[in-house]
Amino acid sequence: MDKTVSVNGTGANLSPEGTGKGAQTPTREPIGNGVFIYVSREHTFGTDAVLLADFAKAKKGDLAVDLGTGCGIIPFLMLRDGVPKEITGVDIAPKAVELALLTASEAGFTRFTAICSDIGDLKGKISFGDKTLVTCNPPYKAANAGIRAKSDARLTARFESTCTLEDTVRTGSALLRTGGRLCMCQRPERLAELITLMSRYGVEPKRLRTVAKEPREAPWLVLVEGKREAKPGLIIEPPLFLYENGALSGEMKRIYGPYKEAYL
Repeated sequence: MDKTVSVNGTGANLSPEGTGKGAQTPTREPIGNGVFIYVSREHTFGTDAVLLADFAKAKKGDLAVDLGTGCGIIPFLMLRDGVPKEITGVDIAPKAVELALLTASEAGFTRFTAICSDIGDLKGKISFGDKTLVTCNPPYKAANAGIRAKSDARLTARFESTCTLEDTVRTGSALLRTGGRLCMCQRPERLAELITLMSRYGVEPKRLRTVAKEPREAPWLVLVEGKREAKPGLIIEPPLFLYENGALSGEMKRIYGPYKEAYL
């Protein structure tokens, strides 16, 4: 299934009851400021997506793309906060795209568009070379690494079963105009690979931040920003800790912001 669909488009089922045999009924999760996002057991989100949405620092004038958008959490956190100008979510899973479109329709996010497609097959479905921001929370594990996921959706989300890290960086770079930013998160053990691929495809690594659960623990995540055709110069930002002294850190409270307040 390869189609481009928008909030006011056709081709996606916008029924919250789901479709087909064994379809999972979506649920609504608050993300703050009165916005609810539709998720399902197969297509949900974690802390890493929330961290990447904050790290990307989207601007009001950005023309953005989120690769592997899933339920659309990264675009919707940005749109909740009034940015960017336009954002397109790309995902290979039709059910994920349906969830994202349902959220956009209900929330009135007319600046959001969704494309159901393999990221390697986007030619003719989206304009290349003009985007100012591309984000991606990619599968962290290589295709043959670790225990295989039981469902196709989880396999795609966790393992490079449909696209590799190189595919993601190559496509992200091609989407960007000169000076455009590619923001990604990844496991620390693949940091060298990610930086190498960015450099190979003309994206200069400019910002790096590690994320650890607590100050005395090793990082479990890295956040990296690269700029298309930029001059060398990498800034390593202070590490981010989820918890300090047994409580949510002050910075995490800021990052969660309205999302966390929705549960108070």
